[in-house]
Parts: sequence; C-alpha cells; structure tokens
Amino acid sequence: MKTVAIVQARMGSTRLPNKVMKEINGTPMIEVLLKRLAKSEQIDQIIVATSVDPKNDLLVRHVESLGYVCERGSENDVLERYYQAAKAHNADIVIRITGDCPLVDANLVDTAINDFKDHGVDYLSNTSPATYPDGLDIEVFTMKALERALKETTSLFDQEHVTPYIRNSGKFKTHSISYTEDLSDLRWTVDEPVDFEVISNIFDHFSPNIYFSWHEVYELQKQKPMLFDNNRNIKRNEGANMGTGQKLWKRAKSVIPGGNMLLSKRAEMFLPEHWPAYFSKAKGCQVWDLDGNQFTDMCIMGIGTNTLGYGNEEVDDAVHSVIYQGNMSTLNAPEEVYLAEKLIELHPWADMVRFARTGGEANAIAIRIARAASGKEKVAVCGYHGWHDWYLSANLGDSENLAGHLLPGLSPKGVPQNLRGTVFPFNYNNFEELEALVNKHDIGVIKMEVVRNKGPEDNFLHKVRKLATDKNIVLIFDECTSGFRETFGGIHKKYGVEPDMAMFGKALGNGYAVTARLEKEKLWRQHSHHL
Repeated sequence: MKTVAIVQARMGSTRLPNKVMKEINGTPMIEVLLKRLAKSEQIDQIIVATSVDPKNDLLVRHVESLGYVCERGSENDVLERYYQAAKAHNADIVIRITGDCPLVDANLVDTAINDFKDHGVDYLSNTSPATYPDGLDIEVFTMKALERALKETTSLFDQEHVTPYIRNSGKFKTHSISYTEDLSDLRWTVDEPVDFEVISNIFDHFSPNIYFSWHEVYELQKQKPMLFDNNRNIKRNEGANMGTGQKLWKRAKSVIPGGNMLLSKRAEMFLPEHWPAYFSKAKGCQVWDLDGNQFTDMCIMGIGTNTLGYGNEEVDDAVHSVIYQGNMSTLNAPEEVYLAEKLIELHPWADMVRFARTGGEANAIAIRIARAASGKEKVAVCGYHGWHDWYLSANLGDSENLAGHLLPGLSPKGVPQNLRGTVFPFNYNNFEELEALVNKHDIGVIKMEVVRNKGPEDNFLHKVRKLATDKNIVLIFDECTSGFRETFGGIHKKYGVEPDMAMFGKALGNGYAVTARLEKEKLWRQHSHHL
C-alpha cells in the first residue's frame, strides 16, 4: 500500500498572490511546509500538485530543485488534478495537504494515517468537526474513493475543493479525529496578508528551528497572544464560501482605500460578503462575475452609464476604429468638433461646448466659469455634483447639509475652511427654500439636477429659471445622470426650461469616459481668455 501526500499549491491566490513563495526567514513558505511534512514516518512519497498556468512556473522550478516531483493539472478542477497526480504515482492512500498550511505537523499527520488504517475507512479528516486550529488540516482517503468522486460529481464546488463529495454524499465510509478541546477558532493558515504576519511571528519566535510541534505553537499563543492578534477577525474556512470577486474585494481594500474610489461601486453598499464585486464580461443587460456566473443587471449599471446596453457593437466598433488609427497625438481629434456641433444642434440655446472626462471634472469646471461670469462666489445646489472641494464645502458648516443630496455623514476633512459659507443646499421642489437662500445670501450660481426621484411640481423649474433671470444668477443644469434618457439630449427639453449651462456624461459615452459642458456665449466670453 503506497501512501502519497499531495500538497496542492499555486501562485494565483486571489487574496494573497504568490503566497506559497513568500519567504519565512529567507525560505519560501512551500519549502518550509515540505521540510516539516518530510518528517512523517508514514508517508512514502510527497508530491506537489499545481496547475498548468504559466504563473506557476517559478513554483515548479523551486519545488523540483528541492528534489520533489511537481505535477501540473487543471486550474479550477482540483479534484481532477489530485486524481491525475495520484494515478501517476500509483498511490493507494492519498494525504491531502494544502500549500497555505506551513505549520503542518508530521506527527499529527502520522496519527491521522494510522487511525485511517485502523478504522478501515474510505476517508478520514481532522476537520469534520473542526477541533484543531485552522492550518493543521489533514485529509486521508483511498485512491478508489478519489476516483469514484471524480466520476460521479458534477458540482463545481466539489471539483474545486476536492473532497466534499466524499464527505457529504453518504456513499463512503468516513471517520474523523478530534482534539480533547475545541481550538477551531485559532487561525494558523495563510490566506491573507495578516495571516502571513501571524505565521512570520511564529517562525521568528522559534527561529532557527522550523520543526517545532503544533503543541508548542499552542503554548506560545497562550503565553504571547499578541503575536496572533492580526488575523483574529477572519472566520475559519471563510474562503470556501466566498466567490473569486469577494476574495479580490478583500484584497483590494488592502491597497485601495475603501476598495474602490467610488461609493457606488463598493460591495458593502449592496450585499456585504456576498456581492460579486467584479465582472469578467458584460453584454447587453447581462454581466458575468469572475467565476463565470451570469446575472441580469437590474442594479445601477454604473449609475446609468450604458443606456444602449453593455458592449453595444455599434458604439464599440466606432471606438475600435478610432483606436486602431491612433489614440493620441500632438494634433487634435476631429471627432470633438463633430460632437460639439451635434450637441449644439440638439440644444439650440447653447453656443459653445467644452469636453472633459468625468462628471466631477465637468462640474468643477462649470462652477469656476459660472463664478467668474457672475462675479460672485456663493452657490446654491440641489443634488449630487461630484466630490470636489467646492461641493463638499457645504458640509463645513453642518455635516448633514448634503445628507439629502448624496449620503449622510460625508466628512469635509481636508476641504479648506475658507470655503465655508460658499455653498448652500436646497431641496428639490422647495422653491421657497431656494428663494430664501437667494434673498439672504449673495448667490451668483444655482446648480441643480433637473429631476431627482420625481419630476418638478407646481412649475418648480420655471420658477427657478425666472428667479435666476431676475437676479442675474447663472443657472446650471447637471444632466450627467439624466441626459439622453427620456429625451434625445437633456431632460430639460421635456419641461421647456433652458439653463445657461448644462453638463452631460454617462449615457453620452455609453460607458466610455467622456463628458460635455454646454453654455451660452455670454458665459464663454467671460472665460475664453483664461480657460
């Protein structure tokens, strides 16, 4: 009876890439694991099973330089990878060890193998139920059980995690070993950067000895618990029930503040711990996550960027054609002239067009021009107009000023205090509130969304237009979200109210980064010499 330990390892971990080659006191983690496992007296051969992905080439070279065989197989069907590796080496009994468990204890492995043989079962583990610390996981099973599982299961989950079918189908004789106390909450595995910090602390303590027992680690945790604090908030086997997107989201938050610069893109805004977070493909109203799951996107679609659907062929073909000819040069792109003329044709009140990339950028440009044209600094706003200092300054006086316009609790930290008292929010359809602001403050600009959750009531927009005209105030319509939806152009056309300036974005590019700002000639003459 040949007993073969198969260590599954790869470089493409979503949460901690290249973790198996991360160095512990100068030695790659996979090498430390193999040295500790080699102390087993019951294992006849140790092999490493990785995938055919070229990113694993470095791992394969290192493992083979240590004198171990490294078999390569499927990236996602790890069950098939295990079977092929075991078959290639004529295994009768297979020991499953994962490459993220550098504290694997050879004595505990031998105990598991002996119990497996004594009980004459098809499968044995020390994880069902879990009583040992996470990171000491051992599974022992027969080659026949492995082969049967491969033939019978079609579950992607079973294929990825190798043994669930053997454990849960009821078709195999199973057994488990347990510790005398429940230590399953202790975390000694490596899935995330904080896990590696804990493992490094452990090996630093015992250095240069790497052959300490798991009992010694447990005593260390009782004596110096601070060495183990960094990963205490991570649940055991958390990754088994997490999709690739959820794992990548956790990884993102370690290098990107909040995981993403846009509040509207953050997983916590939708379904914490379950939101797919990332897409691999999008077409029409369908979106595919990183695991290939297909969804109908009934959500915000990038706050409504793709009114023609994701991957619209006519739009994409035009973009591809331009990119093929060259995406940048010293000279200008003629398309900006054609688009400017078309926008003015759709909005006869406008005389000039200027382009930007994002809605926030277009809004920041607009507010500077409008202030210059009016000769006044104070602005009345209704709606969301980006995250720049000029807008967030509304919260300098009261942190809840913008609560009804975007989100409550937006902190204005970092916004210069000299902007205090320059921006005043008013509520949609509340003309009296706006009128009071204009009468109390020297307002030079009114910037607003044309519609919000509902349309105008009691001639609200017409009253705003008349007030702006009577008081010589610049009226700006922010149509980054509302434009090109109900009307071919700005939704203000539907209500018969014309602004002095308007911004368009999102739907304008069907997902590509372009925004436009239209304005009357009288405003353009105020800034043409310096902007």
